[in-house]
Amino acid sequence: MYVMHNSEYPLSCFALFESGPCLIADANFDILMVKLKGFFQNAKANKIETRGTRYQYCDFLVKVGTVTMGPSARGISVEVEYCPCVIANDCWSLLMEFMQSFMGSHAPGLPSVFGTKHDSIYSPSDTMVQYMELFNKIRKQQQVPVAGMR
Repeated sequence: MYVMHNSEYPLSCFALFESGPCLIADANFDILMVKLKGFFQNAKANKIETRGTRYQYCDFLVKVGTVTMGPSARGISVEVEYCPCVIANDCWSLLMEFMQSFMGSHAPGLPSVFGTKHDSIYSPSDTMVQYMELFNKIRKQQQVPVAGMR
């Protein structure tokens, strides 16, 4: 289980399971997890976060951040939201065109979370699932052994 926080929702705490649901609780969920330390072990060595800047351009919200794992930077995150739209599949083409305008060929493909949410309302937990996927990808890159030179 991953416990995540988002500065856009300071009073909420998100608990995500590897291949399951996302629980949204109030910020005191962390205190409950400390009390359950006999059942859940905190992996502080694996703490990963993204911090950055939030920009608003017309109806678009863009957040660019540096992903850090411990004291070192591991990558860059770019989050883009089209504020008037609540059903993500309805505006994916517009989001893609906007992202390509400043990311070029580095714009991402369709997120996997869209595959299960064809015409349903996009929620903050969907954003957290995408962050978890990004963080897991970065963790896996960290774990790849580097072949020694001879």
